[in-house]
Amino acid sequence: MMMRTKQILFAALGLMIFLPSFLSYGAAAEAEGKITSKDEVVYATLKSNGELEDIYVVNTLEVAKAGELIDYGKYSSVKNLTDLSELDQNGQVVQINAPEGKFYYQGNMEDNTELPWDIEISYLLDGREVVASELAGKEGHVEIKINTAANEKADSVYFENYLLQISLQLSNSYQNIEADGGMVANAGKNKQITFTVMPGQEESLSAEADVADFEFSGIDIAAVPSTLPIDTSEMENMTDDMSALSDAIRELNNGVAELKKGVSELNDGAASLRDGSAKYKNGMSELSGSSSQVVAASSSIGDALKKINSSLSQGSDEMDMSSLSELPGGLTQLANGLNQAADGLSELRKNYSEAYSALDGAIKGIPDHQLSEEEIAGLLSSGADANVVNKLVDTYKSAQKVKGTYVQVQKAFAAVDPTLNQVSGSVKEMSGNLTTIANELSASLEDMDMGALGELQKGLSTLSSNYGEFHSGLVSYTKGVSELSSSYSQLHSGIAGLSGGTSELNKGVGELHNGTSELHQETKDLPEQMQQEINEMIKEYDKSDFEPVSFVSAKNEKVTSVQFVIKTEAVEKEDQETKQAKPEKKKGFWDLLLELF
Repeated sequence: MMMRTKQILFAALGLMIFLPSFLSYGAAAEAEGKITSKDEVVYATLKSNGELEDIYVVNTLEVAKAGELIDYGKYSSVKNLTDLSELDQNGQVVQINAPEGKFYYQGNMEDNTELPWDIEISYLLDGREVVASELAGKEGHVEIKINTAANEKADSVYFENYLLQISLQLSNSYQNIEADGGMVANAGKNKQITFTVMPGQEESLSAEADVADFEFSGIDIAAVPSTLPIDTSEMENMTDDMSALSDAIRELNNGVAELKKGVSELNDGAASLRDGSAKYKNGMSELSGSSSQVVAASSSIGDALKKINSSLSQGSDEMDMSSLSELPGGLTQLANGLNQAADGLSELRKNYSEAYSALDGAIKGIPDHQLSEEEIAGLLSSGADANVVNKLVDTYKSAQKVKGTYVQVQKAFAAVDPTLNQVSGSVKEMSGNLTTIANELSASLEDMDMGALGELQKGLSTLSSNYGEFHSGLVSYTKGVSELSSSYSQLHSGIAGLSGGTSELNKGVGELHNGTSELHQETKDLPEQMQQEINEMIKEYDKSDFEPVSFVSAKNEKVTSVQFVIKTEAVEKEDQETKQAKPEKKKGFWDLLLELF
């Protein structure tokens, strides 16, 4: 009876304390409430292999006006986290009598609920895959692999717009901790490893270490909308730099095109020079080859003159007139030989003039541009073929050397033509004089009387004496022609080498121009392409315009935030010590009072 009386007193006291608040709350519930925003935090626990174990959502309602509210969700059950009032759940409809301010309640998701990500976790011990529970307390090399992918059974909006931050902690006592693609940082007594998975990306992550007495607190995964701030101001400078690079490559290509044109002209000039030089060389060789015959004929004529002069000086009785009668024929033969030599000199002069004109034009066609070491280095760093550039530089240096040498010896080249003209004229004149002498001598012999032999002997004596000087000059001339022919062979070899070099240069510059043209075509739109890539990157990773979507129901409105907090189970050693049971706390007045209701 006494116990019954106490219960009645407690009930009456409780009614007196809570009845005013219940009455006022009930009156407020009759009115329709109003919310300004709704936040959802999705909590999920995973097994050690990544398989979903449990999932629930904590909803936060910002209540601007107290009263009856309706929220939606595919919950198996709901729980009020704000006060002790019950929530009314009817299918996917949750009715709430909420006071003004923040109102929290938990919704436990149905069993068939799917996370937006497929998460697979595997464990290896010394290269052998094992289940997580077998690792507890083990020693060896442990590797933890985490694979993330889109879950085709869930709404793709979260996979495409949410960033995953995956973190795990390993004991600081573990050795050789590595994380491919992750960031490792100290966190007290542990090393914290953090991975970031960008929206829409599937990743394979890995962390490994040499462990002893292995324990693992599990993997924490947070998923939030990607709101990475992207500053595009520096990117504008970058595109400007790319524009300058593109313009520089265009100018380089134009310069190489001009170089190609000049080198082509130089190559044509060098080829003409080589052909003219070959003709000149052949003419010199022929002239040098016939010089010995001319010298031999001249020597025979000199001997004949000496013999005739000697015979005439001994008197008419001892003179052999048959030898004298042979003299006009010998002089005519020598005159013909000199005439042929003069014709050869004229042909030589013509060929030389053509060759010298081609040489002069080709040498003058070599550009006077001077390439600095900085310009050569810039050309090498432009991306062009280094072998081609080196050939170009070597040929450029050789061409400049040839031009410098030509300037020094140009006077000698220019003096050859008038000299050949003078020598040819002199030889022609000598040939004519000898022909005249031969004709006059032949006529004199036909009409000769013994009284005229004195004058003839005197004339022949003078001719014999002077002919020695002529013969010496002719020998020196032929010797000079031989030396010139020999020296010019070396010059012709150099000219032929120059022609071959310019041909290689022309080919190399052509390849270089093809390369710079291709480079120009590939880079002329580089600034626009780069800007397009930047825009696509910003579009892919900047989710600042993303509108949150309720995870629990598409009917929910005014959703301002949806976040995911995911945790895997830990790997722990079994505790062998039996925990002592804590003594039951003695219930106080308020505990007993609350139990009544």
